[in-house]
Amino acid sequence: MRAIRRFTVRTVLPAELAALGELVHNLRWSWHPETMDLFSEVDAGLWERVGHDPVALLGAVTPARLSELAADRRFLRRLADAADDLREYMTSPRWYQTLPDAARAIAYFSPEYGIAAALPQYSGGLGILAGDHLKAASDLGVPILAVGLLYRHGYFTQSLSPEGWQQEHYPSLDAGGLPLTLLKDADDAPVKIRIGLPDERMLHAQVWVAQVGRVPLLLLDSDVADNDTAARDVTDRLYGGGTDHRLMQELLLGVGGVRAIRAYCKITGHAEPEVFHTNEGHAGFLGLERIRELTEARLSFDEAWEAVRAGTVFTTHTPVPAGIDRFPVEMIARHFGGSNAWPTVPVDRILALGAESDPQRFNMAVMGMRLAQRVNGVSRLHGEVSREMFKGLWPGFDLDEVPIGSITNGVHAPTWVGREFMELADRELPSLIERARGWDGIQKIPDGDIWQIRGTLRRQLVEGARVRLRRSWRERGASDAELGWIDDALDPDVLTIGFARRVPSYKRLTLMLRDPERLTELLLDPDKPVQIVIAGKAHPADEGGKKLIQQIVKFADQQKVRHRIVFLPDYDMALGRLMVQGCDVWLNNPLRPLEASGTSGMKSALNGGLNLSIRDGWWDEWYDGSNGWAIPTADGVADTDRRDELEAAALYDLIEHEVSDRFYDRPGDGLPRRWMEMVKHTLASLGPKVLAGRMLRDYVVTLYNPAAGAARALSADGYAPAKAFAAWRLRVAKAWPGVRVEHAEATGVGDTPEVGSSIELHATIALGDLEAADVRVEAVYGRVGPHDELVRPAYAKLEMASAEDDGRAHFTGVVPLDHTGAFGYTVRVVPHHPLVVTPAELGLITVPEEPAGMTNGTLR
Repeated sequence: MRAIRRFTVRTVLPAELAALGELVHNLRWSWHPETMDLFSEVDAGLWERVGHDPVALLGAVTPARLSELAADRRFLRRLADAADDLREYMTSPRWYQTLPDAARAIAYFSPEYGIAAALPQYSGGLGILAGDHLKAASDLGVPILAVGLLYRHGYFTQSLSPEGWQQEHYPSLDAGGLPLTLLKDADDAPVKIRIGLPDERMLHAQVWVAQVGRVPLLLLDSDVADNDTAARDVTDRLYGGGTDHRLMQELLLGVGGVRAIRAYCKITGHAEPEVFHTNEGHAGFLGLERIRELTEARLSFDEAWEAVRAGTVFTTHTPVPAGIDRFPVEMIARHFGGSNAWPTVPVDRILALGAESDPQRFNMAVMGMRLAQRVNGVSRLHGEVSREMFKGLWPGFDLDEVPIGSITNGVHAPTWVGREFMELADRELPSLIERARGWDGIQKIPDGDIWQIRGTLRRQLVEGARVRLRRSWRERGASDAELGWIDDALDPDVLTIGFARRVPSYKRLTLMLRDPERLTELLLDPDKPVQIVIAGKAHPADEGGKKLIQQIVKFADQQKVRHRIVFLPDYDMALGRLMVQGCDVWLNNPLRPLEASGTSGMKSALNGGLNLSIRDGWWDEWYDGSNGWAIPTADGVADTDRRDELEAAALYDLIEHEVSDRFYDRPGDGLPRRWMEMVKHTLASLGPKVLAGRMLRDYVVTLYNPAAGAARALSADGYAPAKAFAAWRLRVAKAWPGVRVEHAEATGVGDTPEVGSSIELHATIALGDLEAADVRVEAVYGRVGPHDELVRPAYAKLEMASAEDDGRAHFTGVVPLDHTGAFGYTVRVVPHHPLVVTPAELGLITVPEEPAGMTNGTLR
């Protein structure tokens, strides 16, 4: 007989232990070893059995043990110290508080968050990044207010069938058994968020608060009695269900998330966000909700749009169109039209925001970009890929001018770096992590100290892997009598390579199996053996990904190699931490350039691991030839099968002739000196770059604070600047067809132009109904390609020399001849306004109609 409802009964702590509850309900414990030591002292055996989950610990500890602790003066002193440390952490000024005119608060929206294994609300890299984003914001004092959904079944737990096929399980989560607090109003009633649905239905959600250090994380939960069955299931699973279910989740995240923020700020007095950061398109509807708020406050749609755009940041994480959420247009029209329409937000304007090349699809990423004045990718290469992918939104502009920048991801060191390394850093280089200073001091630490820690972490991985491997084989039907070999599976002294990630096809989990015989030789080499630890989940609907896992499992099941290569099911944060800490080499072999950033290799590097990777994502940017190995790519090979063959061969060669040779080269004192040289260089060169603190500082300085300034500028005086700017934009867009470059010529070119000289450029522009102040006239110049195209041109402003009564104006300026070879120029006109951030922002540009408008020449 099964229960129809489950809930967690929490223990009542003695008054002397009240601070334990305070520590448990702030997730800072997940990256604060001293607090976890305190939890372990409550009951060390129980702490291990509950998987280091403090809520479960307090739910299972006996009253007798609590009474003992309440009378233990030593424990009470440690508890008081830990509580005081947390309070100081929560209130003391930090880096962000030193900044002038910084944003009062930033709202951060993501569909998933990887904070701790005890709060399983993540599926992969996007969620882990979001968790690290919040933790780094907390450490730096950045006033982020985060929003997500509370999934009652999380993502899924993974096991294997006897045949090695992935099996998914969705355990029910009870919010009362998680480190969460239900948001309640002044009358102690749970706060409810409501969203209207088609057919007179209503979606209700309550709000749970997870305290991530200094950062509140609001998680919306639709599993409430007010909802019908379908509405209750909106937050059942992460990335589950069909298209309609996914749309409902994104409506709740975006629209409901803004409403949850308003309620939270009203109840708690938290500052209202000035900046809204959309982490991928899933939360894009938040911009529509903010437009609705402002239009109901008497702004027009266009005025509200300008005000919303100014304070919005959009981060894209996908390098392929297939990774973007797209919905049928009629589905969006049904949710925002008819009896469910918002009176002040016309449905046709909503549909226009998400319009793409396919008129039947509504594109969430495109809407997110149109609703954000600042857009970024998550590595330099991904920024380039994104500009190419979305260039159609800004026709006529050169690729480099598409207004999508990049901030390369980072990782939260206290979460991912082994405690032994953190303690070494605190002892020898105390400014290393918190202030990101002194990384060159790594060179002064003895090789033996670092090598000893690497050995400890590798041993911990081997021991943890054996536990998980034994559990997996039992679940697959093996008896204990068949599993004696697991006692010797893996070897704490053997070169260990790690591969762990989601399993879409482009990440190429099975590239290492391209030549099974060659791989077997590497694994079983008598002098330079290699062992590989693998983990990863395929999406439940991805049959191809499941087949890849099965192929790996079947190879690893072979008796001759199973002690050297293992697949560990149920990849989660705990396993991820074990692997990035214990592996000597981190393998990543995606199809370039389909990895937006990737961060697991960063975590490995901070633990003294070396990367062996295709130059994609962050590795393309920061590989320097000495901090790991780059797998050569066969970018020009169109045949994917042939490309895999070439790149796999290169991978085998690197492992055999460079990675293994260097790891096992141990003359004299038994230390691999050349290996340690690379490890130290990796730590010194990558350490300060890969930190999430660096990433957060970049977001604050280049995106958050400029967005806050723009939002303040447009909202001043009752949004008068927003009204004026919207009117200007409409006027410019209407008049733009009348803007023409009528004539452009250069003087001073001469018969043999020489580098270092210059030419004077003159242009006549028909402004139509616009004023000269509404436009910026520029010379565009530089190298020219074989078809007269300008290659990475430079731009120089032309100043107005005179104006005529008929709307024509004459502009002039100087163009430097700054390099030799084929040289060319043209003239362009773009809108100009003090509130426009980039020339491409309005998507309007005028260039000469005839090719003769450009003059080419060769400079000597």
